Amino acid sequence: MTRKQRRLILIGSSLGVLAIAVALVLGSLRESIVFFNSPTDIAENKTAPGKRVRLGGLVKTGSVERGDNLQIHFKVTDGNKDIPVNYRGIVPDLFREGQGVIAEGHIEPGGTFVADTVLAKHDENYMPREVVEALKKQGHWQETAAPNPARLRQSAK
Repeated sequence: MTRKQRRLILIGSSLGVLAIAVALVLGSLRESIVFFNSPTDIAENKTAPGKRVRLGGLVKTGSVERGDNLQIHFKVTDGNKDIPVNYRGIVPDLFREGQGVIAEGHIEPGGTFVADTVLAKHDENYMPREVVEALKKQGHWQETAAPNPARLRQSAK
């Protein structure tokens, strides 16, 4: 075997090992990715029961019910559809009716979302981009009157 043939075999083997490593990494990442869904997406059965998903929208006014043992039931809405959510645990301090929320968990066969994590919007200006886009599509997005900090800094100069 010539020197050139050995070099080509070495390069080919290295590329093969690299391709297998990349395939394994991408395959493992695919299992851990959690996609965002609006209540309309879930209501239209785009999500299989039992599959881990992220549900985002607004906590429907008048829907929050607190039970025993840190149990809480509420509905998440995008203005078009409502999804009932069951959660057991402590909700964030900013969790309240009419506020943005992201819940991670799975859909039960009956259509109820069972959350294992609930995240509330953390200040007056933040809402996940996916939630904003879904609310804009439904025509329920309202720009807040909160001042833009960048504009305040510019006007102060």
